[in-house]
Amino acid sequence: MISSLKRSFCLFLACALVVPLLFISAFPAPTSAASDAVINLADERQLIRGFGGMNHPAWIGDLTPAQRETAFGNGPGQLGLSIVRVFVDPNPNNWHREVATAKRAKELGGIVIASPWNPPDHMIETFTRNGVPNSKRLRYNQYAAYAQHLNDFVTYMKNNGAELYAISVQNEPDYAHDWTWWTPQEILRFMKENAGSIQSRVIAPESFQYLKNISDPILNDPQALANMDILGAHTYGTSVSNMPYPLFKQKGAGKELWMTEVYYPNSNNNSADLWPEALDVAHHIHHNLVDGEFQAYIWWYIRRQYSPMKEDGTISKRGYAMAHFSKFVRPGYVRVDATKNPDTQVFTSAYKGDNKVVIVAVNRGTTAVNQNFVLQNGSAGQVSRWITSGSQNLQAGTALDASSGSFFAHLPAQSVTTFVADLSSGGGGGSTVTRYEAETGTTLTDASAQSLYPGYSGTGYADFHGYSNAAIQWNAIYCAVAGTKNVKIRYALASGSRSLDVYVNGTKVIDNTAFNATGSWETWAEKTITVPMNVGNNSLRLQTTGSEGPNIDWIEVSAQ
Repeated sequence: MISSLKRSFCLFLACALVVPLLFISAFPAPTSAASDAVINLADERQLIRGFGGMNHPAWIGDLTPAQRETAFGNGPGQLGLSIVRVFVDPNPNNWHREVATAKRAKELGGIVIASPWNPPDHMIETFTRNGVPNSKRLRYNQYAAYAQHLNDFVTYMKNNGAELYAISVQNEPDYAHDWTWWTPQEILRFMKENAGSIQSRVIAPESFQYLKNISDPILNDPQALANMDILGAHTYGTSVSNMPYPLFKQKGAGKELWMTEVYYPNSNNNSADLWPEALDVAHHIHHNLVDGEFQAYIWWYIRRQYSPMKEDGTISKRGYAMAHFSKFVRPGYVRVDATKNPDTQVFTSAYKGDNKVVIVAVNRGTTAVNQNFVLQNGSAGQVSRWITSGSQNLQAGTALDASSGSFFAHLPAQSVTTFVADLSSGGGGGSTVTRYEAETGTTLTDASAQSLYPGYSGTGYADFHGYSNAAIQWNAIYCAVAGTKNVKIRYALASGSRSLDVYVNGTKVIDNTAFNATGSWETWAEKTITVPMNVGNNSLRLQTTGSEGPNIDWIEVSAQ
């Protein structure tokens, strides 16, 4: 919800979209020479769930049928959004308002999440908070009833053809000037005692500025954490330095991390088409995905004078900037490591899925850049590209050739370019061999990334030495073809024998597979197991069954 106070927390940065020009052999001046942008297709980071926005008929009216197609379709002139966030009205008589758009989004392949601002009136009491009278909170004897209220909404949407993917406990409980406040302790109590009864994935706590003090208690409490499926946060005014969340990486195995609401850089009237201000959107998405490692990015209102879609239903400059991600980085794709800042004002990120690699390059500078892109652990041939600038809106550029393992592209000043190429080998995790390092792009439980013992590849290894109940999980192993896969594990174990349980997509597929001693923690050996995997993205978890496990350097996945 917009307010002048919240607006003060937003970052007002001057950004510019990378305006790529048609590729020619002699680049026009002036340009700067950038460092290589290296794309490591084997170094996988987070699974991407998608991009979306808020539909709020009670406050601004519903999207029209045509606007639903523009928002959630992915053809020409459409945004390609894959997530719609809807309002849990405290009055069940108003729930029907949410159905039409949510149902159409699902029909177009999207998912639906929901957030409440207030419980029903009879569950609320007023109190004085920090000297402010008539602040609202949920009555302490109404927690179970409130969980049932959320459950009733889950059931209603399912019965009306708009089944939810997840539901939140509370929108911005720590910024509730116009709705219901929750303290971190109150959220923790609800998550421990009541969230487990909700018949949907649960999102918590949706802090307005990604303030960790409200989510830390959940992560540090095993019972509350078990009842949370998605850690949701808003990044209003969140600095890039505060986007990483080490505690989530340590404790959040099996959980997802979503950015569930923002507008950026402001909500000024008729600001949606301002250029180069709209470049801020692409730059902000870059930081949320790369530095914050969020798996979803959700705008506030889908249709507004500062939003991806203007009030007349046409796509805005901010919308085109967002579409450079939403149209091409589809649900189920995986972010892979890329040089995130190869030039002073150039920001790159990369993703793979459907046997494609997608690279998004944002040039915020006022000078054009000749950027070289290098593909590692995979190769591609022809590279298609789309460009948005002050004068272009997702305009197709000339194709490039990456058959040599790299390609040069001219990134004009203040522009954003998306490159898409089919992978011809490597990087797929299906019929080719793909390496996944243990120290990056994984979730470690009661283990740590270390580099003490030599002989590892990459930047280190997962250290299980001396840990009890240690586990490592790769969250996004992409397979183009379903079937049995070979998983080669490079490990070190000084003495004795250790056993690991193996889980694929949450199901145990191997019980107590033995790892024999290699002779020292500096001596590395390989062990191959076979596991079933599905088409698309899979998770693979290795879990110790004894007092400790072997140190793990990497795994390699290939078809049997």
